[in-house]
Amino acid sequence: MAASDSLPRSSSSSSLYKQSAAANMMPPEPGAIPRNSSVHSFRAPFLSPASRPTSSLWSPPSYNTQHVLTPSPNASTTALQISKSKPPLPSTRLPAPIPKSDKPWLTTPEPRTHLSYTITLFCLFLGAAGAAIFCWRGVVETQALILRDSDLCQVLDEDFSSGTLNSATWKREVELGGFGNGEFQMTTADSNNLFFRNSQLYLYPTLTSDTVPHVLGGGNYTLPGCTSSNKTACIAISNNALGTVINPVMSARINTKDKVGIKFGKVQVRAKLPRGDWLHPQILLLPTSSPYGAFPTSGLMTLLSARGNSPSPLYPTLGSDHVTSSLTFGPFPALISTLYGIVTASRRSPFSEAFHIYTMEWTEDFIRFSVDDRTRSMLLTQTPKGGKGKKGAYWDKAAFPETARNGSDNKVVVQNPYESKGGGRAAPFDQTTFYLTIALGAGGTSGWFPDEMGGTPGQPSAKPWYDGSPNAMRDFARAQDVWSRTWPGEDDRSFRM
Repeated sequence: MAASDSLPRSSSSSSLYKQSAAANMMPPEPGAIPRNSSVHSFRAPFLSPASRPTSSLWSPPSYNTQHVLTPSPNASTTALQISKSKPPLPSTRLPAPIPKSDKPWLTTPEPRTHLSYTITLFCLFLGAAGAAIFCWRGVVETQALILRDSDLCQVLDEDFSSGTLNSATWKREVELGGFGNGEFQMTTADSNNLFFRNSQLYLYPTLTSDTVPHVLGGGNYTLPGCTSSNKTACIAISNNALGTVINPVMSARINTKDKVGIKFGKVQVRAKLPRGDWLHPQILLLPTSSPYGAFPTSGLMTLLSARGNSPSPLYPTLGSDHVTSSLTFGPFPALISTLYGIVTASRRSPFSEAFHIYTMEWTEDFIRFSVDDRTRSMLLTQTPKGGKGKKGAYWDKAAFPETARNGSDNKVVVQNPYESKGGGRAAPFDQTTFYLTIALGAGGTSGWFPDEMGGTPGQPSAKPWYDGSPNAMRDFARAQDVWSRTWPGEDDRSFRM
């Protein structure tokens, strides 16, 4: 028995089936009347709706009856419920402003309320006024430490463009006595050590062994044109048994003594420092006379002092990336005070790489040393009227002890040599003119090159001598093959201005 014989069919279901796509795909029943929709091919399967071929013979079936889904009476009633949000917290805002009658503390203000406000405002005013006064005083003090060119008259303007050393201004110092520092060079009158090129002055160090034989032993050398009155500063003897040598370096030194000098003013020197181990460029100002006595009582001003050693880990603070200025004075040679100032450059561009302007400004109220401009100050000392402590007289700045040994085992009372000779607050830099000295030294036993600098003697690039050794110059000369290799050509080895 077929299913169609056993299941009743409704007219509505038969109508829906005949209009469906499934009915159109079935073969026609025998004897049935052909329908238009049965003789046309249907759309290709797997085509998306957007790719259906356009046809005027087919359109999707339409339904006149709108079907609405209604819940079944047998449906489950255990569906999840949507959680409800929490109710907002009650507002803390007052529903209405509180009247002053409910604020009894406002009717009677607390005592001293107005006084506290007044004190607060007064303190703010005092702070603003104090800051303004502080700034004003800073401006005034800064202006007082500026030496304007309009207040100066020119004494010397030397550009070395003539190609010769002007004898009306300069004279050469020719000697081999060490210049008070135990220096190892001799300063000569030779044109190899002082010459001019491209409108520049060159102080050029050379090796004595290039022109003088028997430097280490068996030699006897008299310095031509020696200008020293001390004959021992004109003759050198090398003796192996005594450990003496002829000064192993030749260089140059010039000054303006008895020709040009200044008392208070400004000095500017444009210079390029030399490069090479143990070279010692210097620009000094020394007193023309000695109103307070021999050195160090009458003072020494060092505009520039430097080292030729290239900066490296072996010389972390002592290479050519540092320049120093100083003021030196004291009551006797065994008791000396030196006020130092230092400026540091980059190790990649030390002072030996380019020209710089080294300046000294000197008045009764202050002395300033600087490089290139005032903001790059090496040393600034102030001695204003009535100043005390750091701004007091130079004698007070030194803070000398009450007693000291003056070259003997017995202690002597340290007395101020400037008071008895009419010195003022700027003494000893106040009574006489100072002349200019430019020099290029090598080595020395003054401590400028500290012992074991760069390592102990015998190590590469180490200082090859001890300052306290009686054979210091000999030790330096015997290491010539080591340190001379660090000396470059003329342009970089020379002290140029």
